[in-house]
Amino acid sequence: MEITKKIFCILLLLVPILLITGPALPDIVISFSGIFFLVLTYFKKYDYEILNFGWFKTSIIFWIFLIFSSFFAFNFIQSFSEAIIFVRLLLIPAIILIILFEYQFAIKILFIIIFASVVFVIFDCLFQFFNYNSKTGFGGDIFGNIPDNSPHFRLTGPFENLVPGSYVSRFAFLGLIAIYLFIKNKTLKNFFIIVYLGLIGFITYISGEKMAFATFGLGLVIFILFSEKNKFYYLFSIILMFSLIFISSKFHPAYDYKIISSSPIHDGLLLEKKLECEDNLDSSCTVIIKSQPKFLEVLKNFNHSAYGEIYLLALNMYKDNLLFGIGLNNYNDLCQTEKYEKQLKNIGCVTHPHNFYLQWLIETGPICLFLFILYLYYIFVSINKNQTSEIRLLAIITMIILFWPIMSTGSLTKNWYGVSTFYLVGICISIYKFRFENNK
Repeated sequence: MEITKKIFCILLLLVPILLITGPALPDIVISFSGIFFLVLTYFKKYDYEILNFGWFKTSIIFWIFLIFSSFFAFNFIQSFSEAIIFVRLLLIPAIILIILFEYQFAIKILFIIIFASVVFVIFDCLFQFFNYNSKTGFGGDIFGNIPDNSPHFRLTGPFENLVPGSYVSRFAFLGLIAIYLFIKNKTLKNFFIIVYLGLIGFITYISGEKMAFATFGLGLVIFILFSEKNKFYYLFSIILMFSLIFISSKFHPAYDYKIISSSPIHDGLLLEKKLECEDNLDSSCTVIIKSQPKFLEVLKNFNHSAYGEIYLLALNMYKDNLLFGIGLNNYNDLCQTEKYEKQLKNIGCVTHPHNFYLQWLIETGPICLFLFILYLYYIFVSINKNQTSEIRLLAIITMIILFWPIMSTGSLTKNWYGVSTFYLVGICISIYKFRFENNK
C-alpha cells in the first residue's frame, strides 16, 4: 500500500504540468487518486485527521445537498450525474493533504514544478508573442502548435484554449516559494521575485484575459502591502510590468490598429489592422478584426454586454426556481427553451453563468450557495491558523485570486477549471505540513 501511495504522490506532483496538456490527463490522475484515497479510508491505513477539518466536513455536506437538489432539476439525469462525479473534485484537497503532503521531499519538488511550469508558460507565450504576422496573427508556440482558429490575435501559449493568463496568475504566488527556498542571497532573491512577478503581469495582459490581469494585479497589490520585508523592492515588479506593457503597446505590431467601433456586446470591439497585400507588396491592405469589448465599455453598459445578458438570464431562471435551483449544469439546457432563449439578444446560449457563486445559486439553490461560502470560510480559517506569516500571505493571495466574487469565472464542475482550482486549494490548506523554516 505504501508503494502505491508514493506512486500516486508522484502522479499528483505532475498535475501542474498535466494541466498544460489539457483537461483529460489531470482529470484522470485526480479520479484515480480519489479512488485510491477512498481505498485508504476503507482499510484505515492512515490517521483520520482529515475528519477534524471543518472544510472537509462542510464539503461532504455540500456534496450531499448537490445530489438532493438534483431531484428538483429541469434535467434530473444530467444534474444527478454531475453531482455524483463532482465528489472527485471536492476530494482533491483531502487527497493533496493525505497523499502528497505526507512526504517532505515531494513538497519541495512540488514547488519546483509549479515554478518551472509557470516560467515555461511565460517563455512559451513570449515566443508566440514575438512570432507574429500581421496577416495570420500570433504564430505557433515553442512546439509549433497553432490554435484551430486562424487568423488568431489572442495568445494561447502551450494550451489548446485561451487560458495562459489564467494559468500563470493562479499558480504565480505559490511559485514564489521555490525562490524563497533555493535562492539565499537577498539581493538576488529580490531580483528574481521582481522579474518573475513583472513578467507574469505582462503575460496576463498580452494574453487578453482581462480577469486574469485584474485578479493578478489585485494579488500583487496585496503582496506588496502586506509583505513584512522588501516592500519597496517589490514595487519594481509593478514598474517592470507596466514598462513592458507600454513598450509593447508602442512597438509591437499586434497593437498597430485603429478602432472602428466599440460596443459592450460579445466581440463588440471592431479593429482595423493593416497588412501587406498579396498581389502588391508595395501597398497595404486592411482587415477588420472582432475583439472582446473594452473593460470600461462593459462596465458602463453592463446590461447590454454579454456578461450582463448571461447574469440577468440566470437571475430570471432563479426567480422561477427559488429553493433548489434549476439543476447542476442545467443552465444551457434551460437557456435553449423558448421561454429563455428569446431573452438573449446579443449572444447565444452558453454552458454556465460565468460566475460560480451565481452558478451555485441558480443551479442548486441558496442552501448550496451558503454551504459553499461556509466551505470557503473554513478554508481561510485553516490557512490563517496553521501557517507562518510568509506562507499564509501567499496562500491567502492565491485563494483571493481563485475566489474573488466580482469577476467572470469558469465553471467549477468542468475538468480543467475544477481540477486546477481545487488542486490549488489543497496546496494552500496543506502547506503547514511542510517544515518551511528548516528549508530556508
